[in-house]
Amino acid sequence: MNDFSLQSPWWLLAGLLVPLGIWLRWRRRLPALVVPYASAWWRPVLVPASRVPALLMVLGLLLLTLGLARPQKMEMRNETRQEGYDIMLAIDLSGSMLAEDFEQDGVRLNRLQAIKPVIKAFINNRPSDRVGLVVFAGKAYTIAPLTFDHEWLAKLTEKLKVGIMEDGTAIGDGLGVALTRLERNQADQTGKRESAFIVLLTDGSNNKGTLKPAQATEIAETRGIPVYTIAAGRAGTAPYPIFDESGKISGYRRILTDIDEDALKEIAEHTGGKYFRADNTETIAEAFKSIDGAEKHGFQVRVMRARDLFPWFLCAGFIALTASGLVAYTPWKKEASA
Repeated sequence: MNDFSLQSPWWLLAGLLVPLGIWLRWRRRLPALVVPYASAWWRPVLVPASRVPALLMVLGLLLLTLGLARPQKMEMRNETRQEGYDIMLAIDLSGSMLAEDFEQDGVRLNRLQAIKPVIKAFINNRPSDRVGLVVFAGKAYTIAPLTFDHEWLAKLTEKLKVGIMEDGTAIGDGLGVALTRLERNQADQTGKRESAFIVLLTDGSNNKGTLKPAQATEIAETRGIPVYTIAAGRAGTAPYPIFDESGKISGYRRILTDIDEDALKEIAEHTGGKYFRADNTETIAEAFKSIDGAEKHGFQVRVMRARDLFPWFLCAGFIALTASGLVAYTPWKKEASA
């Protein structure tokens, strides 16, 4: 019986009107249901077979009532689908992201300018996924929750800029906020989150925030959420712009690239993700391409589908009512002519 269900079971209450009508008929000695030739169906006649119209009428009404209750049969089918993931992007917006150690077509780019088109391409290449965006510097904030509106998310990514929050590099907080955005979604029976992962991109080491990277890593590991880490920037020193009072670049100074690669590797290793070092635009694109290939695949699932049975009951009900009318009409005509 678990294979059958009623979508509108309240219609079954209408079926109680049928026995009520029968009871009223026998109590008042008059037809209780106003239908064509109803008196002929219930009038005593010479042969017992004349009760067939009444039985067909009752059967027809019961079948119609059951049909209105929308009976359905649950069928199990195997289907191959493209799995949809929940992906949180945690992007570093600390001041060091303005360092211009990237180059494209002979034009020098800062780290944020280099990653923006790659992030947008990654988002657009995941049409079946929900993607969210977290940014961090001295603190971490959610820019966009998980969403299928990738066009809106791409516009938000384009508007990202350094200086919108307290400076610093709170890697642990950035990862913690991303994990928080995923925790409300469905987990399996072990409490681990399925079909979700985080991409964390930074160019520095943790020096701000309340949550340490190791603590955030332990949370991600417990929940079964892989974290893919990307270290952006070349080793050594990088040119950093100096801005005048009007906000224009007046010169450059050299800053030391301070990436905690060991911490990023540990985050990826303990959570089941992967670490990437991106020191030019090509390697950044390759890192996101590798993540895209590692976490997007087809899988087979068993899907329950409901097959409506109500047309059969409605047709059977109308046939029973029609037959009851035809059977009742013939003896009524013969008796009237006699």
